[in-house]
Amino acid sequence: MKHLNIFSSFLLLLALTACSEGGQVSVDADRQSSSSSQSESTTEPTVIDLTQVGCQFLEVESKNYQYQPTSAEDCKKINSETLAARESEFKSLDLKPGKYIFRVTNSNVPYQLGFYLRGEGLKKVSLPKVSGGGLTQGTTKDYEITLAPGKYVFSCPLNPTPDYPIVVN
Repeated sequence: MKHLNIFSSFLLLLALTACSEGGQVSVDADRQSSSSSQSESTTEPTVIDLTQVGCQFLEVESKNYQYQPTSAEDCKKINSETLAARESEFKSLDLKPGKYIFRVTNSNVPYQLGFYLRGEGLKKVSLPKVSGGGLTQGTTKDYEITLAPGKYVFSCPLNPTPDYPIVVN
């Protein structure tokens, strides 16, 4: 009986070792494969500063429109009236694949905001994404992500802002 317990323990250890050496199977698009290069894992993330004001992110629009919303409903109305004219002036963020921290600040919006970065179109299912909330007026939060090549968009569903483009080549 003692030999059977030792043999069973050995088989369990062997199975666990084989599983851990076989690589990581990702079921979450937000996680990166364990086969990342060593230099990538030691590289510090690049910080991208983004500032939210009423109904927009400043860094990707041509100007600060000085909107003064008091609720998300105000932004929905403002965007329905102004988005067509503003959209052609959006500046795409053109980035290289790698680690990033999107440092998002709620500059002067009097209600709680968030941040949502995801793949564009059908790629939103397979590309990494990051999101979160809790951005009260005057606060800054970091959202860390490793971006793979592809097209992405980011926005704030709580502000709400338009979808702004990111291209990773």
